[in-house]
Amino acid sequence: MTIKNIVFDFGGVLIDWNPRYFYRDIFKVKSEMEFFLRDICGQDWIMKQDAGYSFSEATKELQNQHPEYSSEIDMYHKNWEIMIGGEIFENTKLLKTLKTKYRLFGLTNWSAEAFPIVYHRYSFFKTFEGIVVSGQEKMVKPNKDIYELLLDRYRLLAVESLFIDDNINNIGMAKELGFFTIHVNGNQTLEEQLLKFGLL
Repeated sequence: MTIKNIVFDFGGVLIDWNPRYFYRDIFKVKSEMEFFLRDICGQDWIMKQDAGYSFSEATKELQNQHPEYSSEIDMYHKNWEIMIGGEIFENTKLLKTLKTKYRLFGLTNWSAEAFPIVYHRYSFFKTFEGIVVSGQEKMVKPNKDIYELLLDRYRLLAVESLFIDDNINNIGMAKELGFFTIHVNGNQTLEEQLLKFGLL
């Protein structure tokens, strides 16, 4: 096994993002907040923006579908930054050491409008040699085309690369393409898993 490259997902791995950080102060009843975040501003809606849909288009479309939540939907993008809890220090602290031995890259599902906000806020992003952002490319994980774009753009081989993500579907596609993988799921720390690979 020869790993030369390490590819990181960002949300849930290096950045703590959770819309509850904002909406817990908007909804008085937790169950309604959970319904809203699951069935209104849910994963399918977020994925559209990760695939290149604009904030304004996404907001108007959803407001037309759910006028009873028009105000709460409008708040989503206007208060997006409040949903960022900060960097996950126990993981970002590892980047400096890894950078001395491996090429580091990012492969993230993130809106093209939102990603620049966090990129300029957190200095650890400068550690990466290259970053592929789904919203900029108009393709998303776990579709294989975005993985292939990363490999082609930076002339990487999947069999020489470790892919780290918190989404099991994204991990599954990476495995299909030949990547080594680490699933960040809370059972073990990222540091522990990297040590098992002998990378730290």
